[in-house]
Amino acid sequence: MVRMFVVLSWLAACSGGEVPAPAPAPEPAVEAPLNPTKPTYAPPAGKQTALLPADANPALLDPSKATAQAPEVFQVVFETTEGSFVVEVHRAWAPLGADRFFNLVQIGFFDDIAFFRAIDGFMVQFGITGYPDVASRWRDANIKDDPVTQSNKTGYLSFATAGPNTRTTQLFINYVDNTNLDGMGFAPFGQVVEGMDVVKKLYTGYGEGAPRGRGPDQARLQRDGNPYLREHFPELDYVKHASVKP
Repeated sequence: MVRMFVVLSWLAACSGGEVPAPAPAPEPAVEAPLNPTKPTYAPPAGKQTALLPADANPALLDPSKATAQAPEVFQVVFETTEGSFVVEVHRAWAPLGADRFFNLVQIGFFDDIAFFRAIDGFMVQFGITGYPDVASRWRDANIKDDPVTQSNKTGYLSFATAGPNTRTTQLFINYVDNTNLDGMGFAPFGQVVEGMDVVKKLYTGYGEGAPRGRGPDQARLQRDGNPYLREHFPELDYVKHASVKP
């Protein structure tokens, strides 16, 4: 267990951000070619740069304004570049994680955000905003850990972490049963109840992120925002909009 924590800490230091865990196997030496038929995602009007729109929710720049308690059970619809999927959250599973997730959705944090780390047979990770000024405000807005009451099974959603009590905004959805993550403190708070086929269509061709793989560098994404991704990783999929179902 101590050894695993050291590995996680080293990965976080190298990537400049949070990681759910190292991939279960190294990436192959020869990567699959990019799919030339997939259209490049065009961001919504007003989001062509890393500058935050003037009408953005003020809580995006002030995490202290996003502290509402979540409902005991609620669903969130993620509209993505591959279609839509629905996550159902149970606050009793991990109350602090559920509250943070609920607030992030309510303030529009996940809109126009990339699935920047997607690894076949492991998980897909997202939650770094494309706006550097927002990223800088939330990077140290940590919440304490929740006890792990559910297993990281296929389709379950957990916060990524860089160590104890370091959850902020990054999340991952398990592609398979990653039960090995349970003992490492990753506490699921919800699960995909509709559209898991959409989740599994998200682009995984870049594999692991830098420096271990050829995917995006988390530190540079936080510094340069979505323009960095759109220039160097045009195949990535994005959340177009996330909203709580009425």
